[in-house]
Amino acid sequence: MPPTSKPAAKPASKSAAGSLASFCPWAADEEGMRVYLRPVGLLPIAAWEKGAAVPLAGGRFAFATAELIVRQGARIERAFAPLSEIMAWGWERGRAVAEVLDQRLAALTRARAPFGGLDLGRPAIMGIVNVTPDSFSDGGDFFDAKAAIAHGEALLEEGADLLDIGGESTRPGSAAVPPEEEEARVLPVVRHFAAKGAVVSVDTRHARVMRAALDAGARIINDVAGLRDPGALPLVAEKGAPVVLMHMQGEDPSTMQQNPVYEDAALDVFDWLADRVEACRAAGLPLDAIVVDPGIGFGKTLQHNLDILRYTALYHGLGCPVLIGLSRKGFISKLSRGEAPKDRLGGSLAAGLETLNQGAQILRVHDVAQTAQARAVWEALHPAKS
Repeated sequence: MPPTSKPAAKPASKSAAGSLASFCPWAADEEGMRVYLRPVGLLPIAAWEKGAAVPLAGGRFAFATAELIVRQGARIERAFAPLSEIMAWGWERGRAVAEVLDQRLAALTRARAPFGGLDLGRPAIMGIVNVTPDSFSDGGDFFDAKAAIAHGEALLEEGADLLDIGGESTRPGSAAVPPEEEEARVLPVVRHFAAKGAVVSVDTRHARVMRAALDAGARIINDVAGLRDPGALPLVAEKGAPVVLMHMQGEDPSTMQQNPVYEDAALDVFDWLADRVEACRAAGLPLDAIVVDPGIGFGKTLQHNLDILRYTALYHGLGCPVLIGLSRKGFISKLSRGEAPKDRLGGSLAAGLETLNQGAQILRVHDVAQTAQARAVWEALHPAKS
């Protein structure tokens, strides 16, 4: 694939910034200032092939326009403009701002490599296998290892590209599970599917369980705590294990929903994930081994969840594939008629497809067959190549 972006050329005059000439005159090298790009008005990938746009994360969409966001503390300013004007504006603000914008654009446009053996050229479906007695949606349904294995087999048959096996509920208010108990729940299931050659991720926030699961054949670590267990980051770096970094406000699922507060939910989550990605890279984990998940429902109100989902495309600016896990979550029923978790399929599909329309690469779901059907129709409507 040819280069998708190059450093912006310095404009000859202030008029080069067009409609942005007077935007954020205070933005330069001020301490604590952050600059973001959110792709908007996504186009078919053919627009890139014809030279009219740049590709979004090497996927099915391209873009020529973005929302430029400048933030310093509680002060946030936004503008929509063509990329050419945004990059010219950056040079007018100074070299430091221009270089940040170049980095953001490079991260947005770089093609995503396979992750854990998965080709992300099409959206991947991660099937959920909860080996727990108390998960919010299907707790107890697959607590027995034999039932969990049968369920995972069914999900693979229905079209799951990988299985996410977890032994600790992280629903709001859930109690912690001792690592040895978590291991006893998940390891037989991990071993079974690893022996079959299936792509397996283990859903855990404990370094001890991560190590045991990797030794049992899991390929991916999916951590709702973003590797905050002191032993987790050194472990994944040692093993070179692909990891999903999820945002959760607070340290514990039992308290995460107690009055979550953000200055700007979408940007705060982006900043937190950016710090975790940088920590992983500093520890020696390559960027292609990292996926980010903004953590829908984990320390977020209804409005926070909606704000983040509307800004899904923003998170491509981290340079990593984006995973979205919203299947059957409570915000769906709050927007509808208070349905029980297993009756939230329609909302799960609607929200999931919206994130695919913003380039999300992985959907974590309970209802694999229905999601696979929806994906098939979506793929036909959004072909990867002309």
